[in-house]
Amino acid sequence: MATNIGMMDSAYFVGRSEILAWISSTLHLNLSKVEEACSGAVHCQLMDVVHPGMVPMHKVNFDAKNEYEMIQNYKVLQDIFNKLKITKHIEVSKLVKGRPLDNLEFMQWMKRYCDSINRGSLHNYNLVEGREASKGGKEVGKKTAPQQSSTKGSTAAPRPPASLARRTGNDVPSSVNPSSQSASMAAYDEQITELKLSVDSLETERDFYFAKLRDIEILCQTPEIEDSAIVEAIKRILYATDGDASVVTEAQAIVSLYPKETKALSPIA
Repeated sequence: MATNIGMMDSAYFVGRSEILAWISSTLHLNLSKVEEACSGAVHCQLMDVVHPGMVPMHKVNFDAKNEYEMIQNYKVLQDIFNKLKITKHIEVSKLVKGRPLDNLEFMQWMKRYCDSINRGSLHNYNLVEGREASKGGKEVGKKTAPQQSSTKGSTAAPRPPASLARRTGNDVPSSVNPSSQSASMAAYDEQITELKLSVDSLETERDFYFAKLRDIEILCQTPEIEDSAIVEAIKRILYATDGDASVVTEAQAIVSLYPKETKALSPIA
């Protein structure tokens, strides 16, 4: 069972499109963005799917709009986590802001967890009944069906504007197809969103490794060891201004000059 998984786990490499498809197939909800689930209601029902009857769906609010209402949903989710002894920390303050990366990462974890419980099977779970027990659940169900029907109807060719119909044969016909233009814009929007998520992910990874390097630097400044050969070698690498491989060789040479000192610093007797 996946409760705590590292950031380099394969679960965090599941794409946004796959997450949205999973939510759609599991809950029959049409979300265009992962951050649309930031209210926490979707997470609560996902837990109710894999643990039927454990989530008090009557306390869940699918119509939550402000942060206070969303926090109430996350309190319900946290109670379920506590009952199941799930130690995963919920970053409520970040999730309710609707930030794409934070919501994507938490939903990636949710998918991994749900898949680990009997591969996320529904257990004869009644999605409509479970959702309608919550506040705003009926409205969510009503919105889903029209969206599907309108999508099917959108395949019909659009009627040309009257101004185009009145054009003479001498005019050059327009080669711009409104439907293809709309599809292109949607594709560009998706690419922009993916790039933003990629940048957020890279910034998070950068900050993580920078913090590690800073911890090492602080350790090297400890008075008891700051003048030692091994610390000098580490500083040589930390403060190198380029990626020259000779820096590592120089650091190794410093360590080799004081073998007794490095042996004394070793935690292994």
